[in-house]
Amino acid sequence: MISSLRGSAVHIEPDALVIDVGGVGFSVAVPVALARTTHIGDAVHLHTALIVRDDALSLYGFSSREELSAFLLLISVTGVGPKSALGVMSALSVDQIATAIAGEDDAPFRKVSGIGPKTAKLIVLSITGKPLAPVGGGVRGVDAPPTTTAAVTAALMGLGWPERTATEAITSASAEASEADRASVSALLRLSLALLGPARPSGARS
Repeated sequence: MISSLRGSAVHIEPDALVIDVGGVGFSVAVPVALARTTHIGDAVHLHTALIVRDDALSLYGFSSREELSAFLLLISVTGVGPKSALGVMSALSVDQIATAIAGEDDAPFRKVSGIGPKTAKLIVLSITGKPLAPVGGGVRGVDAPPTTTAAVTAALMGLGWPERTATEAITSASAEASEADRASVSALLRLSLALLGPARPSGARS
């Protein structure tokens, strides 16, 4: 799991950023307001969720743990996918979401594109009583930059390799690599790909 990313913005779209972390570019879907206020070259620290689907691996990123917590609660609601949840996070702040839930008011959610009346009501019913912010505050550890291994694993999975295969290749490459190469995302990725060989895994995207 990629819990956070720290790097520089190298590409910006209306609802996504490409963050360079150790020479590897991660495409991350983000709230519209965050994309608008980020500029090329900015140092960016995102709290992230990796959403795994049969045909894709998608990263969703937020500027605070509270926003990430709210996003994770939203996608736990039946009928609310990551894109719809991101739409809610783009339209409403965490405080606005909390206020709506506390007041059992589904109107703010109905105003979000892709959220119908039934889903809006279900959001309120499902999240009522659940904390929107991380509990306990003991989450400072996730502020650290992602490890080289985590970054390389994500890159290999993005190329279509299963997580177990990627992890085994990285472990083998690390055992033979120099200390400098083990600390470099690009070097460790190159060594791992050399071990995996040119053949693409079955089901990998072309």
